Amino acid sequence: MDSEIKTRKKLDSAEIGAIAHLYRGEVYRSTIWRTRLDTTTNWSVVTLGVALSITYSAPQASPLPLVLVGILIIFFLMQEARRYRYFNVWRARCRWMELHFYAPMLREGDLHLEEHWQDRLADDYLHPRYHVSMWTAVGRRIRRNYIWILLIQTIAYLGKLIVHPTPLQSTAQFLERASIGPLPGWLILLLGAVYCVTWGVIAIISARDDAVRARKRRDPLGMG
Repeated sequence: MDSEIKTRKKLDSAEIGAIAHLYRGEVYRSTIWRTRLDTTTNWSVVTLGVALSITYSAPQASPLPLVLVGILIIFFLMQEARRYRYFNVWRARCRWMELHFYAPMLREGDLHLEEHWQDRLADDYLHPRYHVSMWTAVGRRIRRNYIWILLIQTIAYLGKLIVHPTPLQSTAQFLERASIGPLPGWLILLLGAVYCVTWGVIAIISARDDAVRARKRRDPLGMG
């Protein structure tokens, strides 16, 4: 088997054409999943916008919708992270073919099959797997989009407590406005702080892991 790999013949015109069609298919799949990522982000933005409209519709309106919308945002974020893991596979394959197939063909006409880049691509087709973990995907989506959604949600919620129904007068009043039914205000604010800090920590850890992975990778523009 090793000798067969070492003596791999050059690709003929039919094989090159097949790879071109394969590349088009991977680009199409990555485009479709890119659109699905945008869809879940749009859902998060729309639901947050609805919560903002309800909460700020009147001074006496409850800030509760801004709290409850956080549950939907978490759901959309997890769904988007799952979609991102699929998208990352198609994107990585496209980038791999661009880097090792199209770029060498355009530059010098030699595909460098002796470097066995085609074996890594073939292995990815034979043994498909995610290239990033779920938590890495969550962290990336937070850093790219959801950090701003969470920031707007947090600022809007605190702003509602501060200005409605009248400008805030004391800390005790602030805690009173934050209370929800039998749950005291300090507990709601504590849960909100944990909510925000948790996503922030995941984003930071994910960014650090991505940086470590990039330093260790032999081919910075490669798969994964």
